[in-house]
Amino acid sequence: MHATHAYADTTEAYQLPRLIKLGPNLYGIAFTLMKMIPARYILNKAQRDGLLGPGTVIAETTSGTFGLALAMQGVHLDRRVILVSDPVIDARLYQRLTDLGASVERVPESSARKAGGYQVARLNRLAEIKNEHESVFCPEQYSNPDNPRSYSRVSELLVETFGQVDCIVGPVGSGGSMSGTVSYLRTVQPECRAIAVDTHASVLFGQPDGPRELRGLGMSVMPTNLDHTVFDSVHWCQATAAYTATRQLHQRHALFMGPTSGSAYMVARWWAQANPDALTVAMLPDEGYRYQHTVYDDEWLSAQGHHEGRLPTEPVLVDRPDQTAGPWTTYEWARRSYTDVMAFDALVDTW
Repeated sequence: MHATHAYADTTEAYQLPRLIKLGPNLYGIAFTLMKMIPARYILNKAQRDGLLGPGTVIAETTSGTFGLALAMQGVHLDRRVILVSDPVIDARLYQRLTDLGASVERVPESSARKAGGYQVARLNRLAEIKNEHESVFCPEQYSNPDNPRSYSRVSELLVETFGQVDCIVGPVGSGGSMSGTVSYLRTVQPECRAIAVDTHASVLFGQPDGPRELRGLGMSVMPTNLDHTVFDSVHWCQATAAYTATRQLHQRHALFMGPTSGSAYMVARWWAQANPDALTVAMLPDEGYRYQHTVYDDEWLSAQGHHEGRLPTEPVLVDRPDQTAGPWTTYEWARRSYTDVMAFDALVDTW
């Protein structure tokens, strides 16, 4: 065996995914750490632009893998990293972040009872941190256009590997990965279908904000990086279905991924089976190591009421985004803006 490439550092090695066949016309885009793509792109660009001087602090709001990517990049850049997170941040992730030298601040649990929940509280604390330090750089994953811009290389990889991609399915949080990948892919394949995967009680596609058990996708605030007009349809997945699909992905394909990947796999497999002549790819952004004591633990699943069982065979098609109809629903977004969809629903209410 011969090495084909030597990486300059760990963060470079984490960037590009593995492309794995999951069915006759279905492939998974499996990342070790997908958020390394925007983290590395944003910080390297900031350094080139003179925004990361020797004493500059990197500060960001995150409760997941974007923080891990920033902490790893901070090691190589020799910069202090401050992360503002939820009180429910995974304990193993917290340990890894602090071992990398990052300072992790957790907003109070009482924030959950206020408008916007933890995410608004985190943004408010981030604003305070900016005022507390002389030089601070905030990557601003929710609003920085370099987040979606960084995914152009993923689109190039898909085109180089497959030529024609008929449908791409992926979970949505900050909006960067799917908005960026689809936008660049459509410059050469405008007919490619894009399916967003969200979770119930997320505001991203028109549902009212509420408690969400499924982590890693969905939001309580609307990120400006989310381009609603790239999506043909939206699917909302409940936690139990996502956890079951995650275990099936591991049991059937030996892919050890997290529940956001499981939810994307569930939707993509259904669409690929319904469209056997179309090539479908699923974005699988997170590995399963953070979930060994939860999603991959049968006793935990049982105690939480997530008894592993059969997945729904198909989603329920709803007439409007805020309609609740079971653990897996879908809505035809039809590449419209958020404003247009909400205005149409308001008009329907008057009929």
